[in-house]
Amino acid sequence: MLSIKRAALEIKDVGFYNNILDDIERFLGKKKLTLEEIEAVLRSNKEILNSYKQLNVEYNLSNIHLRNIDLETLSGECLELAESINSNLDRLREIEKYTLDFEQSSTLVIIFSIEFFVLFSVQYFIVLLDLKEWQWWIYSFFALSIVVAWLYAKREKAKFEKYSQEFEELYDKTLDLIESAEAKGCIQKNDLVIESSDEHV
Repeated sequence: MLSIKRAALEIKDVGFYNNILDDIERFLGKKKLTLEEIEAVLRSNKEILNSYKQLNVEYNLSNIHLRNIDLETLSGECLELAESINSNLDRLREIEKYTLDFEQSSTLVIIFSIEFFVLFSVQYFIVLLDLKEWQWWIYSFFALSIVVAWLYAKREKAKFEKYSQEFEELYDKTLDLIESAEAKGCIQKNDLVIESSDEHV
């Protein structure tokens, strides 16, 4: 459901993707690339395509480059198919953030930031406030916070794995439904493609 044409256009023209453009230029060994050259690299090099997808998800931009189907003109089996497709597209957009590697997610950064703050607070209470007689209680609190952070990170990692698997399965199922709807003459997939993002300035 990702439009390679749109991805290539964004990489070529939107400064947000300059690092990916640099990677493609290094890969091809030349500057001033055409859209066709960028598209060809995205189709042949999964690593560069995944960098594009990852960057989008990190900044809450969707890689689902299809709009929902307009249900007003449909009826019967076509309407049922379209409703299923729309429902799936909404769910895919909702859980897309879990396709990131957990180790590269903002959740882990937040956990480490909180632990750093707790460690700083521990040192502040013990040294600056001269609470050495309470230091074992304070260190115990810090140790407890590490255990809580570890348990929370473990729970979040399991959530990432669960939703990432759901995303992959639902993605394939939705592609099959779209192909089926197109084969029955209910929709034209090309009419659903979102050519550009309003998110880029």
